[in-house]
Amino acid sequence: MKNRVIIIHDLEHAKAALSAAGRLGITVTLMSAPGAAAYLGAAVFRDMVAEAARACPDAAYCAVLDCGEDAGLALGALRNGVKRIRVEAADEVKARIAGIAAQTGAMLWREDLEALDLLDGDGAEEAYEACRAWLAGGENS
Repeated sequence: MKNRVIIIHDLEHAKAALSAAGRLGITVTLMSAPGAAAYLGAAVFRDMVAEAARACPDAAYCAVLDCGEDAGLALGALRNGVKRIRVEAADEVKARIAGIAAQTGAMLWREDLEALDLLDGDGAEEAYEACRAWLAGGENS
């Protein structure tokens, strides 16, 4: 099965995605919104995902913080223990960041995959149902 990415915007979204993934026995990638490192912050994202994971211990996942075009935010995310980051930068800058990430046991996310974005959801139950359908192979609603 191909990798399933869900763009989360808050703790409720993260819990919905992990709950659905856990119940389906599917690994999910939790992706922050584009450029979220600038307004949410690496520590908040890291802690939000960790709290959701504690609530859904059976879920297999990885989490990716999008740092937009800011290499400094990407480096800050690595210092804050984020293990997967995404950054839009020149290839040589990405290569340097990837090298630094590897030294910390982290990685630079380079894939562009179709994703379910939970931004326009209307509550926890709707978010869960959207995640369940997406992870099971249904269409993005």
